Formats: sequence, C-alpha cells, structure tokens
Amino acid sequence: MTEKFDATRRRFFLNAVSAGGGFGVAGFSMIAAAQAPAVFRFQGAWSSGDIYHEFALDYAKRVMDMSGGRMRIEMLAAGAVVKASDMLDAVHKGVIDGCHATPALWARKNAAFPLFGAGPALGMDTNNFLAWMRYGGGRALYDELYGRAMNLNVVGYLYGPMPPQPLGWFRRPIASPAQFKGLKFRATGLSADLFRQMGAVLDESAPGDIVAALDRGQLDGVESANPASDRRIGLAAGMRVCMMQSYYRPAGTFEILFNRKKFEALPADLQAIARHASEAASADMSWKAIHRYSSEYVEMREQRQARFVKTPIDLLRAQLRAWNAVVTRKSRDNPMFQKVFDSQLSWARRTVGWEMDSGTDPQLAYDHWFSAKGAAGKR
Repeated sequence: MTEKFDATRRRFFLNAVSAGGGFGVAGFSMIAAAQAPAVFRFQGAWSSGDIYHEFALDYAKRVMDMSGGRMRIEMLAAGAVVKASDMLDAVHKGVIDGCHATPALWARKNAAFPLFGAGPALGMDTNNFLAWMRYGGGRALYDELYGRAMNLNVVGYLYGPMPPQPLGWFRRPIASPAQFKGLKFRATGLSADLFRQMGAVLDESAPGDIVAALDRGQLDGVESANPASDRRIGLAAGMRVCMMQSYYRPAGTFEILFNRKKFEALPADLQAIARHASEAASADMSWKAIHRYSSEYVEMREQRQARFVKTPIDLLRAQLRAWNAVVTRKSRDNPMFQKVFDSQLSWARRTVGWEMDSGTDPQLAYDHWFSAKGAAGKR
C-alpha cells in the first residue's frame, strides 16, 4: 500500500512540473526561495587566531545548528571590512550585518558603554553582572543607550562571562601604587581612565601594534586579556611578569550586534534563536575559558615562560579609589552614565552581599585537597 502511494505521489509531482502548472517550476522556485538561509555578514574585533574569535565562531555555529541551517552567520576576523573601532557605525549603516565585540570599544561615543562589561562591577562577578542585565534592569538601560540616547539602528545581546582579567604585564613587579606614577601603560576605554587616574601615562595603540611598541621600549606595562591571548601575541616573552588579580575588568562580557532593519526582517523564531544562541554560547564559553585559560596559565608558569605575582592589596585599594574618582567624574558629566551606574549599585548592594554571606572561601578547600599541609595532601 505504501509503495503504491509513493508511486502515485511521484507521478503527481512529475506531471505538475511537466505541465508548468500552479505547482510547476514556479512553485518549486517559490519553495526554494522560502527555504534559502538568511545569511548575515559579521565582523569580529579579534584576529583569526585569537581565542576570542573562536568564541565568535562558536556563537555562529550555534545559530546555524539551532536554526537547522535556516540562518547562517559568516564571521570575518578583525579588519576584514572596517577597523574594530568603526564596527558600530558599520552595523548601524548596514555596511556589515553585525559584529562580535564588546561595548567598551564604543567608549568614545558615550562613556556609559563600558559600564556594560568593562566597568568597576562593584564586587559582581560576570555571572552576577549578566543577572543584572536580565533581572535587574540592565537590559532596559542597554536598549535605552543604543536607542533613545544614541539613536543607533542596532539590536544587541551581551553574553559570555569572562573570568576577571589580571592587572597586566610588566617588566618587573609593581609593589606599590606609587610605582604607577609616570608608568607607560597600554590600556583602552574606561580602563584607560582608571590607570590614568592612578598616574600612568597611557598608550592606546591597536592590539596589533603592542609587540612592536614593546620591542621599541615604548611601554612599561600592558593590560592583560587572558592567558591564551596574551601568550599568543608574545606578552609573556616581552614583559615576563604578570600581576594576577585586579579590579580593572572584573566582569567582562562579549556583545553580539545585529543591524536592526535586517534583524527585524527575520521571522520571529529565527530572532528567538539568535537570542537563545547567545545564552547557549555564553554557558559553553565560560566552561571553555576555564579549561583553556587554566591550561595556558599552568604551562607558562611551569615552563618558566612568565612569572605570576599576586597584586598587593594596597594596589587593589588604589584601584578602587581610582574607580571612585572616575565614576564620580563620568556621572557628573553624563546623565546616562549616572543612570546605569546607580542601577548597578542598587543591584550589587543586595546580590553581592548575599553571595558573600552564602559562599565559602575556595582557598580553604583548595588548601585542604591540594596543599602538602592539607589532609588530602598527606595521603
């Protein structure tokens, strides 16, 4: 019975095509057009070999997989179409369909942008920061900044909780806040304001120019991204000393930006996939970062390629004082900055307080299980 039905159905389609009727060649063309994937041409802010670009490709793959191939993102590396600092304008104008970046790149357009992933974070880790985005009013403020405040034709999603970034790479350890006075240091965005407040002489050269600047002796220090990226561009060889622990970027995130007009032309289910793919990629990215960064860190340390030093507490306190001065000044000059920062203050006061009361110090458990003095270490 099934074979007879299949044969009948094949004859029906063949007759329809040969007749050129309502379900003939034109009909098949309409079906093919309807099934053509929605293709978005994206550019990332990262070089093709950087782990950040790998994260960007991971997001694109999730969109492809979750949509069953109906939506595809072609992710280009940094500089393929425009400079990284020009990507926001390029997405707004439709020169590219979207980008993978971080809001800190748009700091010169509005000082409030770096608060979305590159601000002081007020004791929040990145997961808590993304909770503020979802449940603490951050999303509405993010949309207001891009929309009513800046009138940009974009739709964006923050995702990808980055581990806290170290203080930076130096030729020799920094023992006190006084040693930052006159230090030639490379940093960008709101972080540049932070280190300038601490007395450093700032260099905001492009990432591709850092190694050349080091070779010429133009820099005494460089901000750190992560062990994988830092090692790849040669910071370990050029600086040798990495100061671990810092408040300079404790809750970094990535950003997916779409051109609004093209995004809103998508059917509702593909718009939802683009949003939910960022959440899926966010979780996997945090897991991959723990694996890859810790592996690179241990390898550099054990092969003596770099010396890792904890940042002194006096220097951490100096960072917090500098942050206080920076946010006070920016809030005075920029009402949108003040609005975002006040919302983060309200959220962090409650949530960070709860996390500190409910959490335990990992140092105690680590010493127990892995220190020679611990109970497990004696077995």
